[in-house]
Amino acid sequence: MDVFEQGLSTQQNGTQESNIDVISLDSSLSSEQEAEVENNNASSTSTSSSKISRSNDILSESLNIIEYEIPSHEPMTYKDAIHYNPTKEDCYKTRLCLKAIGISKFIDLSLSETPGASDFVYLIKLLGFAPKEYPEDENSTETVYTLVKYLQRAMHRVITTRTKKLDFHTIDHLIEAIKTSKNILVLTGAGISTSLGIPDFRSSEGFYTKLQEQGLDDPQTVFDLEYFKQDPSLFYSIAHLVLPPEGSFTPLHGFIKLLADKGSLLRNYTQNIDNLEANAGIPSEKVIQCHGSFATASCITCKYKIPGETIFEEIRNSELPLCPFCIKRRQKLIKEIEALDDSEQGISRHSFSFLGSTVKRSYAESYGVMKPDITFFGEDLPRVFHDNIIQDVKNCDLLLCIGTSLKVAPVSEIVNKVKPEIPQVLINKDPVTHTEFDISLLGYCDELIVYLCEAMGWKIDHPKVDELLDSIEGLMELEGESGRYQLVLKEEESQEVTQLQATPIESSHRQFQEASLMGL
Repeated sequence: MDVFEQGLSTQQNGTQESNIDVISLDSSLSSEQEAEVENNNASSTSTSSSKISRSNDILSESLNIIEYEIPSHEPMTYKDAIHYNPTKEDCYKTRLCLKAIGISKFIDLSLSETPGASDFVYLIKLLGFAPKEYPEDENSTETVYTLVKYLQRAMHRVITTRTKKLDFHTIDHLIEAIKTSKNILVLTGAGISTSLGIPDFRSSEGFYTKLQEQGLDDPQTVFDLEYFKQDPSLFYSIAHLVLPPEGSFTPLHGFIKLLADKGSLLRNYTQNIDNLEANAGIPSEKVIQCHGSFATASCITCKYKIPGETIFEEIRNSELPLCPFCIKRRQKLIKEIEALDDSEQGISRHSFSFLGSTVKRSYAESYGVMKPDITFFGEDLPRVFHDNIIQDVKNCDLLLCIGTSLKVAPVSEIVNKVKPEIPQVLINKDPVTHTEFDISLLGYCDELIVYLCEAMGWKIDHPKVDELLDSIEGLMELEGESGRYQLVLKEEESQEVTQLQATPIESSHRQFQEASLMGL
């Protein structure tokens, strides 16, 4: 059981080390989470928020557990409870029990009508958490209040995050799952396309960082629907940076196509807008583009729709693509605006004279402009997402999250909706610390996937496969990190590999500390 203090190593129970990841219960929660916790302080049997209840209902339906039982214990003193260290199996079962029956029933099952300080500490420990500091006076009202608050925070964290499986943590487990699963759900993000020169959005070298370097205070403004209506030229000044290469796709896209060919792909939910799935030949009915794509474009005024490639030349030249049916009206409006600018009275005699001059200008500037059918901030996700996600989450037997930091809802919430017994795997350049994956493969997505396919005896149809295989040294399991592996390339300097071997535990503690400070 981990305790978050600088330089403190993992506690152990005999020779067995717990793999239950924990956060400091003294950490700050976000204002929303803090309010939720405070609302539960009236009694230990208070229920959580309606959002958590809805999530809990879904989990309850999917769990295959028939009997729920909290590990029993002999009466112990407050001091004994503080030093108690449960096994990882006990933590795992306790967390599953909480998820399955809900907070209120869990409290009824695990605490007596008059619990003492030692009882609260014991239950907090069973959930896999440990306060950094314990109140000294076990008999004071303040101590009980503090421990109740710690318990509520622990339960909140468990309810809102997934619990790792104990029997799925090796590469052999992953290979067997990919080979035998029939309904693989694949979530993909920008990291699967960066090898083609398409930037991701949120990394230090990503799209938003480049926009900030160009002086844009809020990079997300580029993808704001209202701002686009006011000044579409901003979007088209940078759209060429994220425009997909013609006909190209990555080995990772080839792997998803291979899953489809083998009949094991349930669905690919992609957050990408590059439409490279079509280039790879993945069947369209197997792909849901959660944020739309460049595949089509529509007139922002009359909704006339065209193939996206029709406007690619204008995008590459940073020009505004215009609707052929609205262009004459647009030219008339632009002339009227120019006349308005020259008018001393500032009043137009034409059709939209009731509008202010600023509104008139933005109306004219966006009139008849073609907009790629990508989902901007302020727009709903495509209907096809909502029509399929509930059933797909129920049916999937393996979840692969590839090239995504899982920071954008609602796609980021899918990992907490999948049945808890379904294995979840992350394939990404960087670790994702705010959710629990059974296996994490860290490194470049293309190299990782061709390495896995080689181990399975599968061949991806892509010209880069052999070159990538030649560059790979292997996978290295991070010390003290069950289920977490790092890709090692032959070109990497020995110093980097040595550092990787020497510091994984310290790195892990820093990551969890950062998650704690964010209230995750």
